Amino acid sequence: MRYLTNHIIKDLAKKMVFVGGPRQVGKTTLAKALIRDFFSDGEYFNWDYDEDRNDLLAKRWKKNADIIVFDELHKYPHWKNWIKGLYDVSDNDTSILVTGSARLDGYRRGGDSLMGRYHYWRLHPFGLDEIPDGISPNDALKRLMTVGGFPEPFLDGDEREARRWRRERIDRVIREDIRDLESVRNITLIGLFLDQLRRRVGALLVMSNLATDLQISPKTAASWLEILEKMYLIFIVKPYTKNLQRAIQKPPKAFFYDNADVIGDKGAVFENLVASHVLKKINFLQDRDGYQYELKYIRDKEGREVDFVVVRDGYIEELIEVKYSDTSVSKHLQYYANKLNPEKATQIVCKLKRPYSSGKIEVVDPISYFSKFTS
Repeated sequence: MRYLTNHIIKDLAKKMVFVGGPRQVGKTTLAKALIRDFFSDGEYFNWDYDEDRNDLLAKRWKKNADIIVFDELHKYPHWKNWIKGLYDVSDNDTSILVTGSARLDGYRRGGDSLMGRYHYWRLHPFGLDEIPDGISPNDALKRLMTVGGFPEPFLDGDEREARRWRRERIDRVIREDIRDLESVRNITLIGLFLDQLRRRVGALLVMSNLATDLQISPKTAASWLEILEKMYLIFIVKPYTKNLQRAIQKPPKAFFYDNADVIGDKGAVFENLVASHVLKKINFLQDRDGYQYELKYIRDKEGREVDFVVVRDGYIEELIEVKYSDTSVSKHLQYYANKLNPEKATQIVCKLKRPYSSGKIEVVDPISYFSKFTS
C-alpha cells in the first residue's frame, strides 16, 4: 500500500481526486489497488487503450459504480471541461479518480475552472520513507543510489535491467508524451538537452551556456526546461531571495525524480537523492495540509552556499547541506544558520557512522533522517 492510499480514500468521500506524478511511478497500480481493496464495484478507463477511450467518450459505464478511474485523461485535449461537466451532473455516491503524468499539475498552477471540485495529490517514487516489505533500509539506500526509486527497477534491484528500463522510459516520455502534448519540433535535440541536464545535477544552469552547447537560443533552452519539468522528468530548484528580480536573474538548478537518471559521481547522485526526498515530503505536506512550500538553494555573492532551503509560507523552515562522506560541519551552513536563524539546520551525510549535534546544526545519516518522512 503506497503512502498516499489512506489520504486519497478520505478525500474521495468529499470530492474528485487527481493524482499526478511521473510516468511509471505507480499511479495505475495505485488506482487499481484502490478499486480492488476499498470499493465493491469500480470502473477503470485508460485513455491510451482504444476501447477504453471510446467507452469513456461515450460515457459507457455502470451508473451505480462506487468509483470510476480515468487514467491518463490529460491526453484528451478537452479533458478539463469534460470532467467538470461529468462531475457537476454525476451522482455524489460515485467517487471519481483522475490520474495524469504531466498536465494535471500544470493546470493546477494556472486558472482552473475545476477549482473547488477536486483535491490534488502528487505521487513520488519509493524512498527511505517508504520501503517495501523484505527490503532492509541499507539495501534500500543502495538501490536508490544505483537503480533509483521507481517501482519496477527498485523492486527488481538489477542494474542492467534498470538501465534498459530507464532508456525505454525516457524515450517514451520524449517521443510520445512530449510529442503529443507540446509543440517541440526537434525531438532528438531535446533528448540531447536532457542528457546535458543529467550531467549537471546540482550545478547552476546558465541558459546561455546550455544553448551554446546545442546551438539553440537561450529562450528555447528555458522553454525546454519548463517542458521537462511539466513532464515530471526533472524538478527545478531556484535561489532563495526576498528580492524577486534578483531571484529571476540568478540561475536555477535541476534535479531528477528518478535518482538513477543522474550521470555523475556518487556525490551528485546522493545530492539528487536528498533533493527528491525533500521534494516528496513538501509535496505531501502541501497536498495534505495546504501549506505553501518551496524548495530553494541559497548562495551569496561571496560564494557561500547551502544546498537546500525549505520555505513554508514565506518563512525558512530548514536549511539542509548535503555531503557524501565529509562529516565535518559545513562552514557555510554554520554561517547561514546563525544569520537566518531557521527552525532547523541539518547536514545529511551519506557515509556517517554516528549522528551528532554541533550548536544549531544536526549532522545525520540519510536512513534515520528520512525514516517516516511522509507519515
